[in-house]
Amino acid sequence: MNIFVVGATGYVGLPLCEALLAAGHQVRALCRSEAKAAPLKALGITCISGDLSDVESLRRGMEGCQQAYHLAAFASAWHKNPQVFYDINVQGTLNVLEAALSTGLEKVVLTSTAGVIGASPSAQSSVHEASNPNVQPTTLYEITKLKAEREAIAFANRSGLAVTIVNPSRIYGPGQLTESNAATKLIKRCYEGKWRILPGNGESMGNYVYIDDVVQGHLQAMQYGQSGHRYILGGENVSFKEFFGLIRELSPHNKRLYKLPVPIMMGFAHSQLLMAEWFGRHPLIIPAFVRKYNYHWNLSSQKAIQELGYQITPLRQGVMQTIEWFNQNQYERV
Repeated sequence: MNIFVVGATGYVGLPLCEALLAAGHQVRALCRSEAKAAPLKALGITCISGDLSDVESLRRGMEGCQQAYHLAAFASAWHKNPQVFYDINVQGTLNVLEAALSTGLEKVVLTSTAGVIGASPSAQSSVHEASNPNVQPTTLYEITKLKAEREAIAFANRSGLAVTIVNPSRIYGPGQLTESNAATKLIKRCYEGKWRILPGNGESMGNYVYIDDVVQGHLQAMQYGQSGHRYILGGENVSFKEFFGLIRELSPHNKRLYKLPVPIMMGFAHSQLLMAEWFGRHPLIIPAFVRKYNYHWNLSSQKAIQELGYQITPLRQGVMQTIEWFNQNQYERV
């Protein structure tokens, strides 16, 4: 098939494009600059110049295509102009869907985030796609991603365009060490003995998914996902203590971690936010993210397993493969 990818240069987008090419598809990608287009062109991907605000460039890219993946988003913790989150995450999604409809595409897979699913009631229970219908996200990223989801479902119901949503959890594994790959950066720092912090009391639960599982989940969602449905693409649920404990076990350094109470983290986050607002310097962390450490974020991927054939790489196996990648200095995508 001819397949159009928005966000092809990203942490998930690039290996997704490689998987599509390996399956024999022709891939086109939206590119904002020649510099970003270069590695895609080297793979044999056709690059279309433009961005999410340029509906005409989206239409050009989609002409003659049957499917599209929309992975692009503004995933930063902060921006001096909050409107940027809405322009890219919400309006950008609507622009992609409008272009898809006008060019006759069969289906769009939209990448969201498991952060919009909401917290789990306890450390022993998990949430699924429909657990928290009235969830109230606190970060602008999650607020706008949830709004984009709702707008996309409404668009699909109104227009008849098939739209399936995937919600990856905390992704880790080989790939670009960027802001959107925070979990892998933490694994690397902890493995090297450079990370000594245990957030909060270390008991807060989270869900960690290996990059290859997320890529396969996208492909499966395109093939089997129902229109108007969302699918959690997750991995294992573990506490911070368990997560960092596994990395320390595999590390030659195994340095002790020190608990950092949430109130202290909150004070630091507020100071970071003030510095950002006063001087425009990007904060290391913001209060809305620190508040997450007061809750558990267990997820169930059963819907994806049952309907898509989704499979989960065990956390130990995935972390070992990630560490092996570090040790072999395989930083082609950094």
